[in-house]
Amino acid sequence: MAAGIQHLDFKPAPGPSRLAMAWLAHLDDQTKLLAKDLKGITSAELEWQLRAGMNTIGMLLAHLAIVEMIWLNVAVQRPADEGLERTLGLTRDDDGMPNEQYGNKPPTKLEGRDLKYYLNLIRRARARTKRRVREFRDAELSRMFLRTRRDGKRQRVSQRWILYHVAEHFSGHYGQILMLRHLYRDRGKKG
Repeated sequence: MAAGIQHLDFKPAPGPSRLAMAWLAHLDDQTKLLAKDLKGITSAELEWQLRAGMNTIGMLLAHLAIVEMIWLNVAVQRPADEGLERTLGLTRDDDGMPNEQYGNKPPTKLEGRDLKYYLNLIRRARARTKRRVREFRDAELSRMFLRTRRDGKRQRVSQRWILYHVAEHFSGHYGQILMLRHLYRDRGKKG
């Protein structure tokens, strides 16, 4: 018996920038895969640290939502923190990164949270992202503008680079989350 053919594709929503809408479809797909990979995760696992000072899965999930909002604000040249507390109920520091400010422990604001809480953070950040990205135009994506970081360093960035960076950032932490799940499952086992 011949195996069936699996059809794999995702279709970007229509919008003035095909590139930005394809990026958004990519990010949405990665988020769905992340949610699937975290199915059944417990609050204890979300709060687990390999060692004091290291990120937890919960911290990383909150960080994904916070950073997405910050960078999309930057992309439309708005204050980086604009809407964070109103949309997420968190400030840019409530993800516990860097961890030293919390005594190398996860922030108490994230204690006892479940996966639904974190996915809801990402969903709320993403809804705001979608509103922003639907305004992007292909002709404007490469336009460079000056950004001053909190530490005073100045950067020239484009909306196109910001989209790339948000996807790169999401994917890097997705991998870190999967590694932490693996380490959590294997903790205490002898090789």
